[in-house]
Amino acid sequence: MHFNSYQDIRKRTEEICKPLKTEDYVVQPIVDVSPPKWHLGHTTWFFETFLLKPYLKGYKEFNKNYNYVFNSYYESVGARVIRTNRGNLSRPTVDEIYEYRRYVDTAMQELFNNYDLVQQLHKLLELGFNHEQQHQELLMTDIKFILGHNPLFPAYSSETKESGPPEEKGSINIPEGLYTIGFNGDGFCFDNELEQHKVFLHTFTISKRLVTNGEYLEFINDGGYKNFRYWHSEGWDWVKNQLSPAPLYWHLIDNEWCNYTLNGLKPIDQDAPLCHINFYEAHAFAEWKGKRLPTEFEWEIASDNFNWGKRWEWTESAYLPYRGFKRAEGAIGEYNGKFMVNQMVLRGASEVTPEGHSRKTYRNFFHPHLQWQYTGIRLVD
Repeated sequence: MHFNSYQDIRKRTEEICKPLKTEDYVVQPIVDVSPPKWHLGHTTWFFETFLLKPYLKGYKEFNKNYNYVFNSYYESVGARVIRTNRGNLSRPTVDEIYEYRRYVDTAMQELFNNYDLVQQLHKLLELGFNHEQQHQELLMTDIKFILGHNPLFPAYSSETKESGPPEEKGSINIPEGLYTIGFNGDGFCFDNELEQHKVFLHTFTISKRLVTNGEYLEFINDGGYKNFRYWHSEGWDWVKNQLSPAPLYWHLIDNEWCNYTLNGLKPIDQDAPLCHINFYEAHAFAEWKGKRLPTEFEWEIASDNFNWGKRWEWTESAYLPYRGFKRAEGAIGEYNGKFMVNQMVLRGASEVTPEGHSRKTYRNFFHPHLQWQYTGIRLVD
């Protein structure tokens, strides 16, 4: 593990923010979306709190108030600004947060100069790298939400593309059998992927391609948002509270469906994979088609047979611990384990997932009403 790897990851975070104006850094439209400058500060706080303060001799923290400002959910580390108030942080300024990043990066270079210490802290450093990569993806999704709810629909970048060529049609049959689930190897994984175990799966058939915008438009035109029979009870309650039920960023303008993309507002590409739908919508669409979502175990076993990585794919599996899961001691133990309730598992990756940060055992998780992540649907017969 080298300082160059650390620098590359930190540089990528700042590159994501380069197209932003200062005003974009401070907006928090909803509780689930954090201001970009908070992400810049929080990822820096992680290295300061878990590596520099306990392990770099003589280190002096940049600002004693930043633990309160940039702690996300670590109860073990002390009090913090509640999530809904992150958008009220006009101070520290954007410039001060970039100064904070430079200060911590300089100290981290000193830490990396101690080879024996780096070897001792290898797993913690690796977690820090992957934590920042998680926030790089969150930065992209949060920036899109911020700009996509600006009445002017400003483009993030004219160079960023959100959809590639149409996917291969067809399906894959997976035979009944006993299969091995979970991570096993020498590389990095999160603790929720560990404790490899066996599961029995019945025969199933899974689509090679993700559901497209055009296919979902058929669901809308057939009254999919008006028929309670397709929806969970909670999902139907969600529908009734929506002013314009549709995937996030879809707008009906002069009888034409458009959607906000990172390139601005565009007519929907009917061949592109559907994006920004929640679990309720994914389930309702599957019901309308007379099919279902895969379990996370079915998805993992079948994933070697299709191309994945364009969308985080909803599964019908609740986010629960694997048998034998053990929560680590201290604040690091809060990373995944305490969220294993009332959330659904997504598998795969998305077009804004950092390179090298995806694997078929990765267990993403979100509450079923959330749409702002790059989520899509793959169906099972």
